[in-house]
Amino acid sequence: MTAEPRTVVFALSEGVHLLDLAGPAQVFSTAGELGGAYRLAYTSTSGVVHSHQGLGLVVDERWPPTRPRDIVIVPGWQVGAGRAARPTPRDTLDRIVAHHARGGRVVSVCAGSFALADAGLLDGRRATTHHEVQDEMERRYPAVKVVRDVLFVADGRVFTSAGIASGIDLALHLVATDHGPAVAARTARSLVVSARRNGAAPQASAMLRHRDHLADVVHRAQDVLDARFAEPLPLDELAGLLGVSSRTLTRHFRAATGITPLRYQHELRLERAGALLEQGWSQDSAAHEVGFTDARMLRRLRASRRERDAVI
Repeated sequence: MTAEPRTVVFALSEGVHLLDLAGPAQVFSTAGELGGAYRLAYTSTSGVVHSHQGLGLVVDERWPPTRPRDIVIVPGWQVGAGRAARPTPRDTLDRIVAHHARGGRVVSVCAGSFALADAGLLDGRRATTHHEVQDEMERRYPAVKVVRDVLFVADGRVFTSAGIASGIDLALHLVATDHGPAVAARTARSLVVSARRNGAAPQASAMLRHRDHLADVVHRAQDVLDARFAEPLPLDELAGLLGVSSRTLTRHFRAATGITPLRYQHELRLERAGALLEQGWSQDSAAHEVGFTDARMLRRLRASRRERDAVI
């Protein structure tokens, strides 16, 4: 039985950057063809939006109905000379706030974060934006905890990205949260997206952090682990599926990713468990869902990762 699609609403402003819009839209569209379930909608207060690149976009003036499981995305616009703020219609801001209040997720790409800040959704939250306008964000919205020079930030059900191509990274992260790392990995490979990792961006998904290599046997191992990360999968069994020895697989995997297959599986489990905990799951329920025998292992690994990130 196919899951009912989530609606992804793109709220467009005049002068929208095409890649801020098209990058995430392509990710969700492709994911929908590869095992995900998304329905895309585009809206603005006028029927025609002129992009910064000169292409006119015909969109719906009506705001589509949304449910808590749906996503609203505000793509960004041109920034220059350290300036990105521009007025967003109050009606649009009110609809974004209402969607979030009902339990929905809200996302910005690049300067779209200024719209979320205008709506009050970033007050007291960690958020990021394009590096050229981080100072302006701090100056205009002192209640926002600006995180500098990262790809994207997740704070509860509010997600902000640095803009342009980083909107693709954030969209892949959301796909992985909704449908698991296997669908996200297939989507990234279909789009021929190489992983882009900012060293100070622990928010980047495990799939993106460790897919920036050309080792075919390791990609095939990751495909298996992405699809079966919640299952017990001994190294000998994984290596046998790939037609190599355990020692050979471990050597190639470590050379390509810097970690072992087991560590990669644990990172996938931790990432999925973190998403479930944000949705209100208990520690025990999340631990069992991702393949741990009890919550003690989950807590231990989460604590270890926090310590490792603090050192980095």
